Amino acid sequence: MTTTQQPPYPPTGPPHGHDHGHGSGGDQGPGSGSGDDHGSHGDGGHGSGAGGGHGHSHSHGPAAPVSRHLRKVIAAILIPFTVAVVVGMVVLWPGGAPSHKRTGVGFDRQTQQATVTKVVSVSCASVNASGGSATSDTSTAEGSSAQQEAGGTCKKATVTVSTGKDKGRTFTEIVQPDQSRQLHQGEKVVVAYEPSAPRDLQYSVTDVNRKFPMALLAGIFALAVVVVGRLRGVMALVALAISFMILNFFILPAILHGSNPLIVAVVGSSAIMLIALYMCHGLSARTSVAVLGTLMSLVLIGVLGSVFIGWAALTGNTDDNTGLIHGLYPSIDMSGLLLAGVIIGSLGVLDDVTVTQTSAVWELHEANPSMGWRGLYRAGIRIGRDHIASVVNTLVLAYAGAALPLLLLFSIAQSSVGAVANSELVAEEIVRTLVGSIGLVASVPVTTALAALVVSADRPGREAVPAGAGASAGATGAGAAAGGSATSSTATPAPGAKPGAARGGKGRRRKH
Repeated sequence: MTTTQQPPYPPTGPPHGHDHGHGSGGDQGPGSGSGDDHGSHGDGGHGSGAGGGHGHSHSHGPAAPVSRHLRKVIAAILIPFTVAVVVGMVVLWPGGAPSHKRTGVGFDRQTQQATVTKVVSVSCASVNASGGSATSDTSTAEGSSAQQEAGGTCKKATVTVSTGKDKGRTFTEIVQPDQSRQLHQGEKVVVAYEPSAPRDLQYSVTDVNRKFPMALLAGIFALAVVVVGRLRGVMALVALAISFMILNFFILPAILHGSNPLIVAVVGSSAIMLIALYMCHGLSARTSVAVLGTLMSLVLIGVLGSVFIGWAALTGNTDDNTGLIHGLYPSIDMSGLLLAGVIIGSLGVLDDVTVTQTSAVWELHEANPSMGWRGLYRAGIRIGRDHIASVVNTLVLAYAGAALPLLLLFSIAQSSVGAVANSELVAEEIVRTLVGSIGLVASVPVTTALAALVVSADRPGREAVPAGAGASAGATGAGAAAGGSATSSTATPAPGAKPGAARGGKGRRRKH
């Protein structure tokens, strides 16, 4: 049946109700733009807009195809969570690290900057008070070292302090030939200061000043991120700086003040997650799904870590540094500190996995809008399987690389695999690695399922596009190309017509 009235303009546009709304109404959702309402006026009204007969689509980038209802559901979950994180930070805010009397042990020493101004070679026998010990048993490591020190050539370095109240003061440092770090003239060094020691022994070289090469490397890293990532790279660097600020000014001082390390880690890592993800990827439904997937995975990691750290009786006090922390602040729960480290350490990799999976599902939906959530999930999980294999391998190798000297010691001692794994020092790393890896593996199906459900929950045009408004442009254009009048089914679709037809038109991606 043909139409009963011909339009007063060439039949290249839709008769009567013009489609001036953004053709991909489902992409932007209701409330995201006013153009979606324009196509609902039917006859009359906005005649100037219809005069050109153009059912066009203003595509302004990859807007999230999520309805107002779903955005409200996501907001109902994330807004209270964000408020809880802010309140937690306010309540737990430490106001700076607590002061203590320095012990002079390990990192708990006063340090200053200095420069090696002169280095001369001297006989070790003339500078070592124990030079006569060269006759000791050379079959042992100690005897061999003593023999080398007595008969070898040592270095006598003159070091000038360049910072602090003793700026300009000089002292000498004897460098044995078997020391791993040899001093050179003009080298910048870090010296430890012990005020209670005799004056000629108050200063000693403890390390090399490597601030310049590290700062240069950091600058190269920042430049590479900005050149490749452009604005997104700049935002990533800003988010990284904020993450370090939260770590240094909230998480660490709050733990030192005696707050529960697990609660502090959860609040601090949640703040880092929210800031980093939304700052780097924008305030959108896509990012919100990644946040939800990350949050659910962190909960799983926290539960598993708490169970297995307690079950394996891991104290978290396994080396000199943790022993010093426990000695200075006995109130700190060291096992809780271990669990906090597991959560914070897993957060960075979790962000990568959840964002990647969410973006993959969104792009799959853009490529094939007719795909349902099951199809999206199956396609997304295939991508996730490759991601799982690479991420788990990365995490395990990262922890193994950090513990390489320890593993080498066990290899030298020819210890069995069971004995090595049973030692607390190695068991900590095993639990840390496995708990984090389980959370990463679980984040793939969880995030993929969330993204598939959200992105396929609405069909574009269900809420914003009235009957026929989205389909009229494409159908009328086809009728005009055939040289005939538009049929009634083309000009005015039946009220029961499925709005999904609008998604198949190419006007959805066309820009003006």
